[in-house]
Amino acid sequence: MLLMDLAIFGAQAIALGAYEAIHHLCPERKIHCFLVTEQGNNTEYCAGIPVLELTAFSAGLSVSEKEQLQILIATPEDVMQAIEASLDACGLTCHVRLTSLRWAELMGYYYVQNRLYMPILALPVGYHPAGVHIFQARFHKDKPLSSTYDLPAWITPIQVGAALCEKRVADIVDCSGENISEKNVNYSELTALYWIWKNRLSASGTQGKTEYYGLSHYRRILELTEEDLLRLVDHQVDVVLPYPMPYEPDIEAHHRRYLKKEDWNAVLRAVLELQPDYADAFPGILKQRFLYNYNILLARKDVLADYCSWLFPILERVEQYSVPQGWNRKDRYIGYVGETLETLYFMYHKDSLRIAHAGCRFLT
Repeated sequence: MLLMDLAIFGAQAIALGAYEAIHHLCPERKIHCFLVTEQGNNTEYCAGIPVLELTAFSAGLSVSEKEQLQILIATPEDVMQAIEASLDACGLTCHVRLTSLRWAELMGYYYVQNRLYMPILALPVGYHPAGVHIFQARFHKDKPLSSTYDLPAWITPIQVGAALCEKRVADIVDCSGENISEKNVNYSELTALYWIWKNRLSASGTQGKTEYYGLSHYRRILELTEEDLLRLVDHQVDVVLPYPMPYEPDIEAHHRRYLKKEDWNAVLRAVLELQPDYADAFPGILKQRFLYNYNILLARKDVLADYCSWLFPILERVEQYSVPQGWNRKDRYIGYVGETLETLYFMYHKDSLRIAHAGCRFLT
């Protein structure tokens, strides 16, 4: 079977992951380039192949060449429809969406072959069910979804930043009990994680190896099945994380795009002061390419409690050292810091914790 040549629309982590997986799993497939609407802040090359603007690239192709080229759209799903219209307008009509579920399936195959990040699907189905409680962060300004989704029984909505408004979009709010709801402007979904830590993980009841708690977003949820829940206890899974995303040249450079130098220095200082053992490992982890995005996770109750006890004192110290200080700003920067610290924590414990991975479904 003759394979069509391929171009990938997108030049960020989703597209880079797709390129690496396809290049490894199907090396005979020729990938011409990455395509973007505008060069903007994109690099000129990604994974050693050019990043080109769509209009200029398509203008240099003949009708026959356009017919022989397939475009893989590897971007967030909420912009795919507009990208399809742009491709059609340029005469590039052979295109396919790499949805979040397809991306997860592709990366799962890739990671299994490379023995990098174990998919939960690689574990045999067990017999003992886990008690799973995932809280889905919702905000009063979230745009309505265009499609209707039936959430699994183990996902419960929680309104974040509820202390900052009167409107209610969930029965559970992060301003009840012990909370930091008023910090949502900087902490984003992490105010929900703090609420889980203080109001669920410390509660009496079933402990230990069979209770799992976690966090997801309004538009992003861990893609887990009933069978996956039967894999947790029997295989002593400590935590389930989304498949990590690759960045070039490394995750430190990626996060420097989102954090000011003063804030980044505050992160390094806080980790060094509060967790010196992790500070020693931090440079090596920052220089690798894989990042756990979104602050999304599912972990055994005791494991999540340990993580939160480690995480939130560091974030509080970052607020003190950042410029301007955390209580004088509203730019969600602590949420970005949380992604880096989640990566640090679980990469540091990759040999002491049993970590499984799942896809992260994007709801549109």
